[in-house]
Amino acid sequence: MSRSFLSDGMRATLQSAARASRRAILRRAAILCVTALLLTTGGAAQVITIDTNGKAAVPANAPVDRRFAQITPTKITLSKEPLDGKTKMELIRFLEAEHGFAMRPLPSGHKGLTLAANGTLHPAGEAYLNMAISEGVCAKPGDSVVITDVKFSQSKMVIDLNGGPDFKHRFLRHISIGMDPTMTNSVVPDEGIPRGARITLTFKERVPRMTGAQVEDLLSPLIEFKVKSPIQAFTDTLPLPLKNAILDHQVLVGMTTDMVMFAKGQPWKKTRETVGLAPLEVWIFGKPPDPTDFVTINGNRVIKVEIARVGKPLEVFTQDVVTPMLMTNGSSSPVLAAESNTHIIREGDVQRDPNKEAPAPPPTLRNPGEKLPTDGSKSSRVGVMKPVQFPKEDQQQPQLGANPDGVPQAPPKSGGTAAPANSAPPAPAQPAPAAAAAPESSQPAPAADSNQQR
Repeated sequence: MSRSFLSDGMRATLQSAARASRRAILRRAAILCVTALLLTTGGAAQVITIDTNGKAAVPANAPVDRRFAQITPTKITLSKEPLDGKTKMELIRFLEAEHGFAMRPLPSGHKGLTLAANGTLHPAGEAYLNMAISEGVCAKPGDSVVITDVKFSQSKMVIDLNGGPDFKHRFLRHISIGMDPTMTNSVVPDEGIPRGARITLTFKERVPRMTGAQVEDLLSPLIEFKVKSPIQAFTDTLPLPLKNAILDHQVLVGMTTDMVMFAKGQPWKKTRETVGLAPLEVWIFGKPPDPTDFVTINGNRVIKVEIARVGKPLEVFTQDVVTPMLMTNGSSSPVLAAESNTHIIREGDVQRDPNKEAPAPPPTLRNPGEKLPTDGSKSSRVGVMKPVQFPKEDQQQPQLGANPDGVPQAPPKSGGTAAPANSAPPAPAQPAPAAAAAPESSQPAPAADSNQQR
């Protein structure tokens, strides 16, 4: 019987040291395997980045939604006098708890958006979209926001919306005081993860003396304080044709679900179906005999609109007309057509327009650019492939199976003409009388008795 005389602390120390040693050995083995793999692949190695959280960045120079494009600078006349204490208190009283509507997506995050007074927005374009993807969105266009905090520095104003993006107590929430070692209550109760946004309004040298209305006018590209309804704030950010369609309660192919809700309101009925592997949702607006709209949605985009009216044929719309209006290349001009060097690969059965597209080439086993050998080519061992020619049948030779009785046909005379090919074969010879009198039997004749033979 063996007993261990080690203390509990010493035993735990040895076990932790053994585990650390095993982890170190496994780490070295993994590093060696990766190094060997890189050495074997050499210059043909390819780096693959796997996005595990669904927040992949948008590549540079990619078309983005116009809501993330650069803004049009404002033209507000500002005073040259510096901001004093009295004006600062008046601005805080005027701006705090002021409600407005978001004109653009407002991303969360500690840094937030930076807006220059009578200037541009930073970030803009792809960087703006990447910030919204990585940090999340606090408010979408048309959502109500409220100013919860205003701070001043020498040349900028920091405005927090909906509680701001930071914790109120960033350090005290990690400190707890008590005698119980299992106590986990912090000094300041945890209020949850903040979901607010932040806008930094910058000036050239210092914050000038101004009124609250001037600050709201400077923030108007991002937040509108003068509109009275969410639909007005939402449609003011859209192109004029799309804005008129929403105000006229019309659904277009390419709209988002938010646009459909602003245009039509809540649907009367929703149905779900699966086409192939794509789950689709059909929103039904209206009931017969009134005009009924069937809006098919894939994800958050409208892909088909069907309008049924009594006494009229069904109207079906499938062409996307909204996406070209919303997409830009980082500037204020919309991208209506793809670039000339863009190649679109279409899979499956493709319907070609004979007036605009050439017919599809026939299938071939040749590689791209490969040429077939010619007869005059000296380097080629084979000639041009030609159609296969089968030998013609000889009319003078009898065909196999033409005379089943095995009676040979008389060869044609040298002086005469050959029998035509479609002539009937000669009649078979008549059998002998004895053979005709013999009874027909499928069984073989029995063998003679051996005693009789002797």
